[in-house]
Amino acid sequence: MASINGVMMQAFHWYFPAGGVLWNQLKDSAADLAKAGFTALWLPPAYKGQGGGEDVGYGVYDIFDLGEFDQKGGIPTKYGDRDQYLAAIKALKSVGIEVYADVVFNYKDGGDHTEKVLATPFNRYNRTQPCDGVQEIEIYSGFNFPNRQGKYSSMEWHWRHFDAVNYNHYRPNDLDTVYLLQGKSFDNFVSLEKGNYDFLLGCDLDMDHEEVRRELMYWGRWYLDTTEVDGFRLDAIKHIPSWFFVQWLDHMRHHAQRDLFCVGEYWTTNTETLHWYLEATAGKMSLFDAPLQNNFHQASCSCGAYDMRKILDGSLMQHQPALAVTLVENHDTQPLQSLENVVESWFKPLAYAIILLRREGYPCVFYADYYGAHYKDKGYEIWLDSQRWIIDKFLYARKHYAHGDQYSYFDHRDIIGWTRLGNVDHPKAMAVIMSNGPSGGKWMEVGKRNTQLFDLTEQVKEPVYTNDDGWGEFRCNGGSVSVWLEQ
Repeated sequence: MASINGVMMQAFHWYFPAGGVLWNQLKDSAADLAKAGFTALWLPPAYKGQGGGEDVGYGVYDIFDLGEFDQKGGIPTKYGDRDQYLAAIKALKSVGIEVYADVVFNYKDGGDHTEKVLATPFNRYNRTQPCDGVQEIEIYSGFNFPNRQGKYSSMEWHWRHFDAVNYNHYRPNDLDTVYLLQGKSFDNFVSLEKGNYDFLLGCDLDMDHEEVRRELMYWGRWYLDTTEVDGFRLDAIKHIPSWFFVQWLDHMRHHAQRDLFCVGEYWTTNTETLHWYLEATAGKMSLFDAPLQNNFHQASCSCGAYDMRKILDGSLMQHQPALAVTLVENHDTQPLQSLENVVESWFKPLAYAIILLRREGYPCVFYADYYGAHYKDKGYEIWLDSQRWIIDKFLYARKHYAHGDQYSYFDHRDIIGWTRLGNVDHPKAMAVIMSNGPSGGKWMEVGKRNTQLFDLTEQVKEPVYTNDDGWGEFRCNGGSVSVWLEQ
């Protein structure tokens, strides 16, 4: 983590407009983001995807092309070119913001030529039993990156570097079959969904292949030397053997000779599965707190019927706070996306207060929540409200007040709260109270006798005065949150 009370931003969303403007935008806003209180930015995949300048970055084609080569229809990626990317990183780091690179290792897509190979078909929903015998298929598994011409890496990829695919040129409209290539097996130590969730899409990398592992190790060293990023966000790790990232992260940290932050995306609401993964990877990475995000979703859609005493139940924030990256939404859960799990706008201030003002976890603010977003897809038009005004206030409170002991008051189904008592360096107290139902109040201890506190959110105008024992009756409006700071 960049600093005490650090805050990360996911600095993009799925529908961020194409045109190569993001890198320059982040460079120009670096100082403002640092002033607001952000200490790290997770940037989107910076390498060329099979969709070229329209690809969000997850349709991985060439991990060595950071917007430098004329491939897949142009030179820049969706977000800009190589020079702009490196300039953005330099600008962010110059104001004290760490940069985390998005790493997509599960598959490659958009091959340059086809190859014919024998394979066994499996139903995409059940990878435990084949649905037919061995057959010849034709697949786009040849990657020779003709316009890069071996710069940075001479490796060409062929079918032997993959273990499964989902596209067969002989049956181009078949979307329900996964083909296990001859002589291969699905990787172990992956999610057990669908029997074995090694395969996700595209040409699935065979992590048992020595050339694959060697190339990914080499790429990581090259990427660190080229970009000087401070850490990684690892994509789709439930589909990759857990042992691989233990080796890869050890290798990266040894090469860098410094600590590199890492958070993995293992998207499941099954907390025990997340505990298993954290143990299997020996605590070498954090995980996104998907169970907490789902709690926020459920609470926001329950019309006030959600029991707020249970808002942290089953979360990593509750059970593994040191390795929890907490979030309200991301590019997969936002409306119209693959893991859509929307947190309704009215509840987002409550959710952000929880991840930004409590002691547990490393919070990640979503770009579309901070700046707002407007986009169209699948016949729908979506408007996401900007929460910047309230998030900025929470960032201020996190930096200056969210320190020291924490007392929780999760004792009412609608109205919950907590206090932070401060420490030597940040001695002032804070009280947070929220309701998903009617307005109300709660007596809470802040450890400061006969002291005045004001509501940072400006919703409750009258100040609160604590008594001789350091307790005060703090209030909030219905369906909202108030943050009380020592005057």
